[in-house]
Amino acid sequence: MKYGQAIQTLKQNGIEKMKEIYGAAGAQENLKRYEDLAQGYQKYFADQEFSFFSAPGRTEISGNHTDHNSGKILAGSIHLDTIAAAGKNDSNQVRMISATYHQDMTISLEDLQPGNATSGTGPLLKGILDGFKKRGHKIGGFNVYTTTNVIGAAGVSSSASFEMLICTIVNYLFNDGTLDISEYAQIGKYAENKYWNKQSGLLDQMACAAGGIVTIDFKDQTNPVLEKLNFDFDELGHDLVIVNTGKGHADLSEEYSSVPIEMKKVAQYFGKEVLRECTLEEVIDNVTQVRKFAGDRAVLRAIHFLTEDDRVDTAVEAIRKKDYETFLKVITESGNSSWKYLQNCYPSGEHKEQPVTIALALTELYLKKLGRGVCRVHGGGFAGVIMALVPHQDTDGYVAYMEKHMGKENVYRMRIRNAGAIQVEF
Repeated sequence: MKYGQAIQTLKQNGIEKMKEIYGAAGAQENLKRYEDLAQGYQKYFADQEFSFFSAPGRTEISGNHTDHNSGKILAGSIHLDTIAAAGKNDSNQVRMISATYHQDMTISLEDLQPGNATSGTGPLLKGILDGFKKRGHKIGGFNVYTTTNVIGAAGVSSSASFEMLICTIVNYLFNDGTLDISEYAQIGKYAENKYWNKQSGLLDQMACAAGGIVTIDFKDQTNPVLEKLNFDFDELGHDLVIVNTGKGHADLSEEYSSVPIEMKKVAQYFGKEVLRECTLEEVIDNVTQVRKFAGDRAVLRAIHFLTEDDRVDTAVEAIRKKDYETFLKVITESGNSSWKYLQNCYPSGEHKEQPVTIALALTELYLKKLGRGVCRVHGGGFAGVIMALVPHQDTDGYVAYMEKHMGKENVYRMRIRNAGAIQVEF
């Protein structure tokens, strides 16, 4: 559709579609975002045709740093998203305007080789386009005007949200919508691995693309098994609150990559490729030799992985049985394991600066006084955000408490959204 038709469609059907995607509380605000999106596209690309697209960020509930070693995870899509107006331009170039980050870039489809830059949107966009080609899918020139409210470099997967957005655009513009979200995730992983030099797994991409609360088993990395769970934190009687600790993790690829590398080093001792192929008993029985071979931190990280997989199973079973006391207990155990064994609350060598650990300590003290609620480091860790599950009646007090210490702009009440990475059809 063109600009005039888009504005008319938004006026006629927009509010109902926004309620469907974002819920009644977020409908009006997001309708304005889509109107601004259409205006932005017209400003840069005149009266060319376009469609709307959206891909959410994600929250990680359990399964911290397990996907890259073929583990299991529990995660959900959140109401914050990256949205775009995009349309074919009948050229061999992709031009992208990011209103949020004030970027205007053009990528030639004839030059998709990795460059010297290993961060930022440009390499990621190149990597996604090359990933489509490498996997035998079609690509073509298109224009895209995009904006996002996913917190950047903070552990709710702003990068994966962008990746899944671009995958959805390329899928629908050039591949008749035939790719599934597993294929999206593989392409996003390829882009991060090859163009960012980041040894990421598939968790972020699949959790963003799927929508709702999901559990995913990555035993077969080429064909992960995803199951949607009929669950929402409202059913638990809790709010999901994300606290941004004030330091981004955009420059911490080496820290993230060290986790899968060290875990795989332990697996290597046993002649295996990933920790999923090992057992906790094997590691404990051979701990002296494994420490010499892989190092103490690698052993601790292996213990985290091998116990975290079991915690995901316990959490999922608790959801199915509506045993929410067990569910909350497991989330606490998962967070403690990440803090003690995985050791991803602050970068190595930076013990004087620990914003994630401070936020966790403040939250634990507050929740202890209440006698209810749980918290944990969120996502990749090392910097970024923590999550807290707080009973509805206590949320206002907790939010005010954390805003006082971390800043009013850094505390977010999250909602789970059921729509994943989609072309928004009215």
